[in-house]
Amino acid sequence: MKKIFIASDHAGYKLKSSIILKLKKIIDLGPKSSDSVDYPDFAKKLSKKVASNKGSFGILICGSGMGMAIAANKTKNIRAALCYSKKNTKLSRLHNNANIITLGERLINKNKAINLIKIFLSTKFEGGRHLRRVKKI
Repeated sequence: MKKIFIASDHAGYKLKSSIILKLKKIIDLGPKSSDSVDYPDFAKKLSKKVASNKGSFGILICGSGMGMAIAANKTKNIRAALCYSKKNTKLSRLHNNANIITLGERLINKNKAINLIKIFLSTKFEGGRHLRRVKKI
């Protein structure tokens, strides 16, 4: 069974909590409150879990989603995609084989976030010419 990890910083804590309530079987890597924390710490923690659990996925949330994406992409074999629309979420999986979705709590609402996560988790990588390209990363 594929594992799904989730983490946030303080700016993404409320959205993270809502997602956990809505989507079951998600492994919460913190934080445990909305007290101020540094997003790179949580991006690194989650990225290492995803990289060491083949076929797993991650969900990272901060204010904009950008900081989490930048930090997560520093980990080998991680392809974190900042997602904000159905189309870019689907393409992040189809063409880039993204294994972490990053979201911005200040930019999207709970319902949209949950919808994008469902699209992300259900979309399969196309492979083919895209596999050659992903291997170059």
